[in-house]
Amino acid sequence: MLTRLSLRLRIFLFFALIALGGSALVIAGLIVGYIRLGEAHALSAFVIAGVVAVFAIAGLTTWIWVLFDEHVARPVERLAADLRARAHSDVDQGIDPAVARYLGDLAPAADAVAANLTETRNAMALAVGRETARLATERTRLETLLAEVPDGVMFCTPHHTIALYNGHTRDILGESDALGLGRPVAGLLRMGPITQAYDRLAANGSDEGTDILVTTRAGARLLEARLRLLRLEGQETEGAGYVLTLRDVTADLKVQAERAYLLNHLLERVQASLPALPEGEAKAALEGLAEETAARKAATDTKWWPMEDLTAKDLGAGLTARLARKGVGITCDLGPTRLRCDGFAITRMLERLALDWIGAGAGGLVLTFASEGGESAVLSLEAEGDAPTGPQLDGWLATPLSPGLSGFAGADVLLSHGTRLGVEPAGPGRHALRLTLPLAEARMTGPTRVVMYDFDLLNAEIPDDLAAAALKSLSFVIFDTETTGLNPQVDEVCQIAAVRVVNGRIVEGEEFDMLVNPGRRIPAASTAVHHITNEMVKGAPPVTEALRRFHAFAEGSVLVAHNAPFDMSFLRRREAEIGKRFDQPILDTVLCSAILYGQSAEHTLDALCDRLHIRIPEAARHTAIGDAIGTAEAFRKMIPMLEAAELPNLGALIKAFDRHSRLIEHLN
Repeated sequence: MLTRLSLRLRIFLFFALIALGGSALVIAGLIVGYIRLGEAHALSAFVIAGVVAVFAIAGLTTWIWVLFDEHVARPVERLAADLRARAHSDVDQGIDPAVARYLGDLAPAADAVAANLTETRNAMALAVGRETARLATERTRLETLLAEVPDGVMFCTPHHTIALYNGHTRDILGESDALGLGRPVAGLLRMGPITQAYDRLAANGSDEGTDILVTTRAGARLLEARLRLLRLEGQETEGAGYVLTLRDVTADLKVQAERAYLLNHLLERVQASLPALPEGEAKAALEGLAEETAARKAATDTKWWPMEDLTAKDLGAGLTARLARKGVGITCDLGPTRLRCDGFAITRMLERLALDWIGAGAGGLVLTFASEGGESAVLSLEAEGDAPTGPQLDGWLATPLSPGLSGFAGADVLLSHGTRLGVEPAGPGRHALRLTLPLAEARMTGPTRVVMYDFDLLNAEIPDDLAAAALKSLSFVIFDTETTGLNPQVDEVCQIAAVRVVNGRIVEGEEFDMLVNPGRRIPAASTAVHHITNEMVKGAPPVTEALRRFHAFAEGSVLVAHNAPFDMSFLRRREAEIGKRFDQPILDTVLCSAILYGQSAEHTLDALCDRLHIRIPEAARHTAIGDAIGTAEAFRKMIPMLEAAELPNLGALIKAFDRHSRLIEHLN
């Protein structure tokens, strides 16, 4: 409760309590003395003494309280108010130390805190201003880039509304009133392929994009689209947004479809007429030409239509969902094998075939999948009942699959996929509609979504004389080698790795890491250090090829290594063989460490990383890439330290190296 009272009131109550307590003790003492004396005539003297003592205590306490209030309590409250004003308002002048001259260093300390707060606030405001200007500049640059992208680009929300689009989107979709920020994508495009691809990618948690074919609501134009989910850190929505890139392929696909149809028709007529031709060289030549054409055509049948990679299981899930909305059940026995096809078109074709077959009296639908081995697999739609006749099946395949694609039917799907639909028995009372689809090609793994940029490089001016260039403005390649031994005259490189440092930061994703075949056996003692065995380098590139590729990676950058003369001796020994020279400036983190910490300190890579609180994972230690990353982290942290040591440019740093060259000679 007392904490709610003001400081001055609490101090007043403290001194009042002292006065009351002192008076009570004096009165109690006088009473005890009077009783012990036992003489009644002395009562008046005791009373007078008590009154005088009480007034003296009250007066002295009041005087001390007034002094304390004036020189302690009031200045403390004034300091608190001044600090609060500087903390919560724009007051920026200093605190007058005279108001608290009796409080020792409290007033100067409060003034220092206020001054530091003002400086920090001003520095933060400047930093925020600079960062805001930088972000505005980068935003302008990104907007310019998006405006110049030749495809239409739309960023869409999880609810399929437009959050961003570029000018080419308007060119592709036309001057539609449905195009606008916050407007639904469904007003522009038919959503079947989009929602099917979005749901599949969201369910699988996939960071990959997928290629789909969509149609516009106005004009029924065909657009090749790529859909990729946007999962961003700190997003507030539960679902992921997505990027949709669009390209109008209406004319291209129409031409390709017509050419494919004509070529197929020509081959069919030729193959049908071959039996009626008389035997001879002309017939043999025509048969050979037809076979060669058919074989070469088969390799291109599925290349001209926009395809996506998806699993057979996802294809079955899409078909099950579409039939369920029509009240039709189907059993899918499919696995995770990946197919390359137009998933929406195949799903719609299978849906149309299933509904038409059910309408003809079939039942017990089952979708199965069987890999043929090699590059294709067979998808089978099975059902109980009579097999469809040829004319009946042709009629089903001639029915348009979508109201937005009046000229796109099941037969067109088969044509674009280079396949045929066959009818075969599938057991007692059962038949199957079977088609062959290509398997997806093996995919390269890697950070395909990474976009490398540093717009600060647009403002960087590197002087013609590199010696005058500021360290933080240069591009560095920090590298390390693992070798078969320690003698550059006879030993060879068995691994080389490097990373880039640009604008004072390590560029993620731009690494060079290569095992090298040294052309000689790696001794067991060396393997014990870097764990590279002879089996590991058996199929690796030779030294000359590895160094040519590393030279291309490092060209135009300053080379940096820990104990650089050792690593460079292996590189320079091969310059004549590779026809390249490593003639760029070379920096050594051993010498940088000596400049900053003195020659008497320990300058191993482990010691340097310990001083700079850099942790190299034990599994990566004494590997070229692990040591290169550790050296890069150390060098990145030493750049501002070197600048603070009055070594602001490359020339000054190289001159400073001369004073510590004996340290390198000692290490080698």
